[in-house]
Amino acid sequence: MLRNARLVLPHKVVEDAALLVTEGRIARIWERAGGEDAQADELLELDSATIFPGFIDVHIHGAVGVDTLTATADDLHKVAHFLAKQGVTGWLPTLVPAPDEDYARAVEAIAQLMREQAARPPAARAVGVHYEGPFVNRAQCGALRLPYFRSYHTPADVAQLPVVADAPRMITVAPEIEGGIELVRELTARGWIVSIGHTRADVATLDAALALGARHMTHFFNAMSPLHHRAPGPIGWGLTSDDVTCDLIADGVHTDPLMLRLALRCKTHERLLLISDAVAPTGLGDGTYKIWDEQISVVNGRTQNERGSIAGSVSAMRDGVRLLHTLGVAPHKLARMTALNPARLLGVNDVCGSIELGKRADLTALDDEGRVRLTLIGGRVAHAEL
Repeated sequence: MLRNARLVLPHKVVEDAALLVTEGRIARIWERAGGEDAQADELLELDSATIFPGFIDVHIHGAVGVDTLTATADDLHKVAHFLAKQGVTGWLPTLVPAPDEDYARAVEAIAQLMREQAARPPAARAVGVHYEGPFVNRAQCGALRLPYFRSYHTPADVAQLPVVADAPRMITVAPEIEGGIELVRELTARGWIVSIGHTRADVATLDAALALGARHMTHFFNAMSPLHHRAPGPIGWGLTSDDVTCDLIADGVHTDPLMLRLALRCKTHERLLLISDAVAPTGLGDGTYKIWDEQISVVNGRTQNERGSIAGSVSAMRDGVRLLHTLGVAPHKLARMTALNPARLLGVNDVCGSIELGKRADLTALDDEGRVRLTLIGGRVAHAEL
């Protein structure tokens, strides 16, 4: 049982609440002081910490020196353990453009971790795979590896991408590339979650992609052509398309806080997701690192590759939560952006993503300074500082 906590429910925050976990699921909620009559094997006093549904990161390339593209299952578990300390309970290992053999090896490692993670010490659950590319625009490559970008020609171009069976599969594409609209059609037909990113598409192309099932946008504002009053492009289209959700990197580097306010004003918390876009040096501090065949420098929490581009982030979801909190985003809206909206995007919101009876007890508790005090994954303690 968790007691003496602020509880972030889907539409409100309740003070001095309690929550009972039974067999890994949320069994009972007291919205006022209570729980004394409940039978519980373990009691955790939260000292007024705020319990959020566990964060779900749908775009992360690695941490603690591990890159998802080259990792073993054991390496990935190290990332998962680190993520649990950051309040993350679910994540989508994300792959940059690479040769087929690298993709195959990486996805097999992810699949192995997913098969084994219930038997391993509790850590953030890998839930599927996210391909950032390779079907994206060379003119908006960001830190991605140009030699491995691809065009779309036949369904075989999609069929050869390895996936984890019966798990969410997400892919970031630029619909304006050669064969891009047919690519979106094929991906949607095969059950992929299609996200638009690394793009310079015009509004007509974006409308066509949306009609075929591309209803999300990757690290909105970043790696896409800028907003112009005569060429609104992906940013203008995304801000004004109510059927489209967008994810954001709120690390104080990728996106100015004023632009975060703009996204919140136009999209609201109902259509925004928070991501980390974290890369392998995350958690290691400033220094120089080699990932994706090049040197990446980290200085004062900002990454830069040899071409001068930002190369992912070294932040965590909780860092974005802290920043958005300073912008006045209420806790129940933060929970929507960090948990329920990602769960809905991945199609797992019937299992997790909010604090509701019967859902899996994937929970994170933050103190008033935004530090993670407790992380439960399936009701098991993955991290505790109580």
